[in-house]
Amino acid sequence: MAERIVAEGVEAHLGDRMLSVRPLGGGCIGEVYRAELEDGTPLVAKVDREGESHLEREAYMLRYLRKKSDLPVPEVYHGSETLLLMEFVEGSSHFSKEAEHHAAELLAALHDITSDTFGHERDTLIGSLNQPNPPTASWTEFFREQRLMYIASVAHEAGRLPAEDLLRVERLSEKLDELIGEPNPPALIHGDVWSANVLARGSRITAFLDPAIYYANPEIELAFISLFDSFGNDFLKRYAEIRGIDTAFLETRRDLYNLYPLLVHTYYFGGGYLDSVRNILGRFGV
Repeated sequence: MAERIVAEGVEAHLGDRMLSVRPLGGGCIGEVYRAELEDGTPLVAKVDREGESHLEREAYMLRYLRKKSDLPVPEVYHGSETLLLMEFVEGSSHFSKEAEHHAAELLAALHDITSDTFGHERDTLIGSLNQPNPPTASWTEFFREQRLMYIASVAHEAGRLPAEDLLRVERLSEKLDELIGEPNPPALIHGDVWSANVLARGSRITAFLDPAIYYANPEIELAFISLFDSFGNDFLKRYAEIRGIDTAFLETRRDLYNLYPLLVHTYYFGGGYLDSVRNILGRFGV
């Protein structure tokens, strides 16, 4: 079924014929395949049989990054609610010191792209979850309402976050004015940088995959990277040389910002991620 969808999509949208197709691992959205065209050109195909607009939004985010930045992302050949066809990029998720430096340079340049407001011109995705992005002048307000309280409510409604923990998140959100302040200006972030979403060859990063873009305090990107050990100290040192890293971020705000991805993972997986959420809430006295 999926193979037929890919073959028909290749012919209809690329005017080419598919020679072969095989499954690829990974991807929160749809089924992922590597297809080969008759001339030997490889491409990646994602199929979503339910057609929930996730693939269309992924295509939008990749195109936005290619248009607005120099961040290497796969070229999109076709993007619809049921089918995404894009460039196949060689690389692996193993990073040399030089590749970490390159990643830092690329993300620092991305974070130099700014907007007048936090959020984005449309909602995006984090995994397969809707990520609301109403343009908001205040970072504290945006992070409180569209990140912490939004995802805590979603996780609670899914039965993953108990009511008492939802109340603790709400109490913490009331303290954000004194904890995070207002950065200036809003910066474009990838939004989902962990090792499986980055490809490298030798000393160079070849692609960032599966974005979750919006305009934010770029510290939230650094927090996410440190949470999952996506890169090591070589990355942080090079990034700090370019843009600087506030010690208060390392001491306080990093844990606070990581509540968002931890709550996302609590929604998806529960278990130990809920324990991590509770540990951070306890650290901030709620």
